[in-house]
Amino acid sequence: MAANGSSADQGPAANGAATKPETASRLDDPKAAVEGNEKPAADTQPTRPGIDDDVVGKAYDSRLMRRLLGYLSPYKLQAGISAVAIIIKSGSDIAGPFLVKVAVDTYLAPTAGKHSWLSHHLSPNPLTGVDQLAGLYLGALVLSFLLEFVQTYLMQWTGQKIMFDLRSEIFRHLQRMQVGFFDRNPVGRLVTRVTSDVDALNEMFTSGVLAIFEDVFALAYIIAIMLSMSWPLALLTLSVLPLIMYATQLFRVHVRDSYRRQRAATARINAFTQEYVSGMSVVQLFNREKRAYNDFHAINDENKLAWTDAIFAYALYYPVVELLSSTAIALVLWFGGRAVLNSERFHWIDAHHWINAGPAPFAGNFTPHFSLFGTVSIGVLIAFIQYAQRFFRPIQDLSDKYNILQAAMAAAERVFRLIDTQPELQQPALPTPGEKHSANTGRIEFRDVWFTYAQLTDAQQAELANLNTLNTRHPERSERPLTLNTRHPERSEGPLYSAPAQSNGDHKASTLDNIEWILRGVSFTVEPNTTAAIVGHTGAGKTTITALMMRFYDIQRGQVLIDGVDVREQDLTTLRRRFGVVLQDPFLFSGNIAQNIRLGSEWITDEEVEKAADEVNVGEFIRTLPGGFAEPVIERGATLSTGQKQLISFARALAHRPGILILDEATSSVDTETELRVRAALERMITGRTSVLIAHRLSTIQRADTILVMHKGQLREQGTHQELLALHGLYWRLYRLQYKDQELGASFAQTATA
Repeated sequence: MAANGSSADQGPAANGAATKPETASRLDDPKAAVEGNEKPAADTQPTRPGIDDDVVGKAYDSRLMRRLLGYLSPYKLQAGISAVAIIIKSGSDIAGPFLVKVAVDTYLAPTAGKHSWLSHHLSPNPLTGVDQLAGLYLGALVLSFLLEFVQTYLMQWTGQKIMFDLRSEIFRHLQRMQVGFFDRNPVGRLVTRVTSDVDALNEMFTSGVLAIFEDVFALAYIIAIMLSMSWPLALLTLSVLPLIMYATQLFRVHVRDSYRRQRAATARINAFTQEYVSGMSVVQLFNREKRAYNDFHAINDENKLAWTDAIFAYALYYPVVELLSSTAIALVLWFGGRAVLNSERFHWIDAHHWINAGPAPFAGNFTPHFSLFGTVSIGVLIAFIQYAQRFFRPIQDLSDKYNILQAAMAAAERVFRLIDTQPELQQPALPTPGEKHSANTGRIEFRDVWFTYAQLTDAQQAELANLNTLNTRHPERSERPLTLNTRHPERSEGPLYSAPAQSNGDHKASTLDNIEWILRGVSFTVEPNTTAAIVGHTGAGKTTITALMMRFYDIQRGQVLIDGVDVREQDLTTLRRRFGVVLQDPFLFSGNIAQNIRLGSEWITDEEVEKAADEVNVGEFIRTLPGGFAEPVIERGATLSTGQKQLISFARALAHRPGILILDEATSSVDTETELRVRAALERMITGRTSVLIAHRLSTIQRADTILVMHKGQLREQGTHQELLALHGLYWRLYRLQYKDQELGASFAQTATA
């Protein structure tokens, strides 16, 4: 079950999709399988596939943040309400310890001179005053609850809206990208952009930015209150901050690397799983389950190790912060407790000076003594212990928010890099419509077309542009059959440019050397309402020609004209609407049979759907299904045979009434009986429209008006079936080979029967 081919023979997929150039199997190379699917062409500057998965990102990038805030602007009212709610909630959260301090210093352990401004507004009756403070405490808790609800609901709602908008934009952008983009980017990586990376941005909006503001406001409020109550104890509480900051820095560096490896491993898992699940039949056919599992195990193990390292960092960081915060609380209790005791033992002149008013022998010693911590009430000490406990929680949270912000910046970098990737196939500013209802309607013309799937470097593009300009100024030079590649003339025969003669046999290297051209100077014309067939060996460039008709790729030189207008000057949507395509490998989407025939074209009625199915002899089969035309179709039509999917693809092409019909080995997947039934339908399908048939079986194209014989990217022969046989050329040899095989098969059958 091995297929041999080259990129030349790979082209469009069903009805507006396209297949990528064929590459070697990657089952033996799991890294290649997950990191990319295209071998860099010679003389190009390859970039390491998947490099954007390793983007670490800054903790804060103002450029990216401004762009991200643009997605928040439609919901600025909700974001503004959430911000106000956070500011008020931060204040209500720190009200508790202050109310406890007021209760202790005013009623439970009254201390002269330690009454706050709030105590002057409370009842002088201790029971009533405590009730009032308890009511205020309960009110602060209820207010915090309500504000938390408002902030969480609005930001989660906003986050979901932003995710919806961003994913919609990414998907729209992917739909605009050229087919070559998907040749170079694994599906799993693109899925990661739409899922995991957008989730990281959602987490930033919902649990990152505003949560950071909440923590910052909480820290600011706590520091301000502690400084107002006792600045020495406040500084003592903050004394462990340098150690916490050092531990936090080590934690960030370690977790940053772990998160980078985890994101890269996740992208590789997605790409690997998508590829192997899609090719599961091949894996099972060649008994590759164990090898595939081992390859997946290696990638999955990278992900596990990355997470294990992150877990280790968290497991070490949080106990360190807890230890340092407990140390700060112990210091507050130690020095604050001594200050409480000293406030009763000594006579205080002011907040930090005291004289000994105790018994002999120190009695009468009125020398002032200085105390840094001064007088501290029991209420202040209790409030400080509670504030110290609350102070270090936001610091721990800020470390998590830092990682969220960093992951979001990295995700934004990757997402915006994808969004900023401009399609190589640009829509013309002023599209030129094809000539409808004229002699050119349905006309296909190739004029000296050169094409390669390889990405050309800037130097190669510049040299090619110079050569095109030279040939435009001196058309007589481009009419001679000169060589493209002076090192390997056999690779590039055709009239692209003239190599300067070298008297001493030396050759000046050109940047265009070693380019493997898929099409070389191809020129032909298919007249309207005629049938053209393209034949040739695998890799000759047959399917590539049809891909260029629909402008799935841009050519490097020459012109492709549809309806008398260059495809690069036509609107892509209008151009591709002219085509109906049936491929060798039919593609069905999830939904039902009618939806797959209609394919979103609401103007196709149910009657036209059934008529198209009947004309290709598949309507009878569909009606035998339990759901008829509403029969569900799972992914890729897995419950249908290849022949049944092929017939549905025929009906799809016919229902859209295309002006140009392309059949790429369309009958290769059906049995002989079904093929005979389809041939009559094909006769009806090609009548009154331009048709292009690609076939290896020459019996299916003998009635074509013109046959194009491709060989190594060049058009070698052109004519009708009888004309080409008379030439005794490539077509004659292909014909003899096929019918010789059939004659040998018939003789073997007769011998076996005898």
